[in-house]
Amino acid sequence: MSPIIKLSENAATRIKEIMSSAQQDSIGVRVSVKSGGCAGMSYVMEYSKEVNPNDEVIEEKGVKVFIDSAAVMYLLGTEMDFKKEELSSSFVFNNPNETERCGCGESFKID
Repeated sequence: MSPIIKLSENAATRIKEIMSSAQQDSIGVRVSVKSGGCAGMSYVMEYSKEVNPNDEVIEEKGVKVFIDSAAVMYLLGTEMDFKKEELSSSFVFNNPNETERCGCGESFKID
């Protein structure tokens, strides 16, 4: 079975960087999905201090990513990347399940 999320080298490198400056009790990053935004849903990333019983845990390229159980069905097959541009840098989710994405790139829709 393939992982729910694959990490690009850039994403793994950036997660290592932010984890090195995170609070010491953080064990990885958590990815979840919440309702909101102009297209209906948004990706949420935050530090994780513990493993929730229903989390999916992705260990890849030396980092741990915890996937909230409610987000799994929305994220199957997604590649998590990190893009650095002249004026901004951000994590990007290349999600094959999206049927629509808002113009600002902050939210998405899945039918």
